[in-house]
Amino acid sequence: MANNLLKGKRGIISGALDHNSIAWKVAERAHSEGAQFTLTNAPIAMRMGEINKLAEATGSKIIPADATNVDELKALFEQSQEALGGKIDFVLHSIGMSPNIRKGKPYNDLSYDFFQKSLDVSALSLHKMLHVAYQTDAIAEWGSVVALSYIAAQRTFPFYTDMADAKALLESITRSFGYHYGKYRKVRVNTISQSPTKTTAGGGIAGFEDFFGFADQMSPLGNASADACADYCVTLFSDFTRMVTMQNLFHDGGYSMTGISSEVMDMFGKKA
Repeated sequence: MANNLLKGKRGIISGALDHNSIAWKVAERAHSEGAQFTLTNAPIAMRMGEINKLAEATGSKIIPADATNVDELKALFEQSQEALGGKIDFVLHSIGMSPNIRKGKPYNDLSYDFFQKSLDVSALSLHKMLHVAYQTDAIAEWGSVVALSYIAAQRTFPFYTDMADAKALLESITRSFGYHYGKYRKVRVNTISQSPTKTTAGGGIAGFEDFFGFADQMSPLGNASADACADYCVTLFSDFTRMVTMQNLFHDGGYSMTGISSEVMDMFGKKA
C-alpha cells in the first residue's frame, strides 16, 4: 500500500537491469510512493537489460553513465536536475561487478587487473558519485544516498572472492564520506547489507543456490526478498530516517546475528 512517503522527492536510481534487479524493485516502489527519478546504468549493461520498460512504467528519463567516469557522472547529475526540475533528494547506488568471479578465478589466484576493475566499479564508483554531487552541490539538504552491500564485507565467504573486499571498501567510503556530507549539507549516506537475493548478478556466483537455501534456514525470518529491500530503501530515502547516517544496516532476516539455527543443526544431525 502506498503512503506517499516520497511525494515531491527527486532521485537517481542506478543499476536496474531487469525485473529481478533490486534497483528495479526500488524504482517501482519509489514511483508508487510519489517520487520522480532518472534511471542510469552503464551503456553496456543497458543493452543487456530491459530498462526501457521500467522507464515507461515509471515515467522516468534514462541517462546512460559509466559510474567509474567522473565526467559522465557530472553529466548524470546535471541532466537529472534539469529533467526533474531541482536538486536531487535521493540516490541509489546498486552497482557491482567482478571480472574475477565472471572468469571463475579463486581468491588465491586473482588477476590484479580484474581486481582493480572490481574495486573501481563496485566501490570507488560510490566515492566518485558522492564527490561529483558534493562538488556541484547536486543533492538537496537532508538528502539520502543508499548503496547495496553484503555481509561478506565483515565475514569470509570463499565464493564471494574479491567482491568481499570491494564491499568492505564500499562500506568504508559510506562512513568517511557520510561524515563530510553530513557536515556539509546534512546528507545521509548508508549501506544496506542485503540477504542473498535471486537477482541476475547473484545467480552468476558459483554455489549461489546452495548458499541461498542455507541462509534461508539460518535466518529466523528467512531471506529478505528484493521487494522487501525496496521497501527498506524507500524508508531511508524518506524523511522518517533523517538522523540515520554512516551506517551499514543489515536487512537479512536476522542472519547476521544468528550463530546457528535449529534447522541447520537438524541438517547436520541427519547426515550423521
